[in-house]
Amino acid sequence: MKPRIFDPNRREVLAGLGASAAGVLAGGATPPVTAQLALQARASTLALRPGQPATPIWELAAVSHLQDVRLKRGDRCEVVFRNDLPVPLAPVWYGLNGPATADPLRGRAPAPSNAVETSIVSIPHAGTLLVDFRLFEDSLKQPARPLPILAAETSPPVVDRDQVLLIEEWRLRPDGTAVPPGQDPKDATALYTINGQTSFELSGLGHQRLRLRFINGSQRTVLAVKLESHDVRVLALDGQPAEPFSARNGALVLAPGARADAFVDAAVSARFLLHDGTAAHQVGSLKISDQLARRVALAPPQPLAPNDLPEKLDLRGALRFDVALGAPDAGWARPVNFSTASAPAFRAKTGRTVVLALKNPGSVTTVLHLHGHPFRLLDKLDDGWKPYWLDTLAMEPGQTQRVAFAATAPGRWLLESVATDWAAPRLVRWYAVE
Repeated sequence: MKPRIFDPNRREVLAGLGASAAGVLAGGATPPVTAQLALQARASTLALRPGQPATPIWELAAVSHLQDVRLKRGDRCEVVFRNDLPVPLAPVWYGLNGPATADPLRGRAPAPSNAVETSIVSIPHAGTLLVDFRLFEDSLKQPARPLPILAAETSPPVVDRDQVLLIEEWRLRPDGTAVPPGQDPKDATALYTINGQTSFELSGLGHQRLRLRFINGSQRTVLAVKLESHDVRVLALDGQPAEPFSARNGALVLAPGARADAFVDAAVSARFLLHDGTAAHQVGSLKISDQLARRVALAPPQPLAPNDLPEKLDLRGALRFDVALGAPDAGWARPVNFSTASAPAFRAKTGRTVVLALKNPGSVTTVLHLHGHPFRLLDKLDDGWKPYWLDTLAMEPGQTQRVAFAATAPGRWLLESVATDWAAPRLVRWYAVE
């Protein structure tokens, strides 16, 4: 099926702007728009079985960009969204920290079918973001592909190539149709793709420096991805700069929705391997066809520019809360039943440090995503933290982890919890920063 192409005209843009009064600042002063992005929810197909008919899917597409969507830190982006699917939908941003006027579950209704809506989205941080429809899983008739968004640093690092590697998981029935997440995958077979391909090939030259943006776009599975025979240097996690470190054995473990920016100095042809907890699968390859002549050897990559997150967190004076993931008696609800009239998981004053004791009481690994604020993963003794920021965390059964963040963005924000079982429901709660 050929996707329906969306080309917003001036009338549609102006009509959508009428719904975007939230983008106007107090006093009537409105910063200029520095970027535009046209998004479309549409039906499409994906070739998942060689020699067989393509599989019907849904997708979120950036019709205003021929390749990757690349914005810049500090952009104020006008987003025009058209819903050409038969159910109400809205793009949900992951990694967009700070005030977000377009969050659909905190007051803004999703766009009806055939509607066009416009919003203003600010990009306060550089990093690798993800936009998708996962909060609307209960109404999806087909699995929906997410959309990576790249926000460039003010002074980007020098690399020969900046490449997105979007890893996705599919459950195919014997008739070739795909099972949406949250539904029983009985008799379905798991299949993995990189950038929509079952056998992805990244071509390059020896001695090139590659920035590989690994994204676990699967909806339920924690995945380990490995590039053989290379030192994979991690410089960012979940869109935030990290103290550089080498991935153990060249493998990165990513929870659903998690992102990792890694620098690799291409040396030899090698395989991309994916492990889903049961077996390893080759899902792509790096093919070196020639050698790039360099007069000087490459120096180790330097840390990425910081995103103005606090260097220190006041753990002694922190507000502390216990949060049990997905516990049925703890206020969690399916997104379709979500209401901010429900009791919040916690409330915090702006400027305070918050420490959450997260516990997984379930029998399978469960994933937490915190909207609005990146967090530090605390050490076991609660006397320090890992040298990186996260917004997504996978927790094993019975495990308790402590995380901390600075409550800098006032508003009502979501917490998501989902078990790593394809049929498990996605659940949400909210918290307040006042």
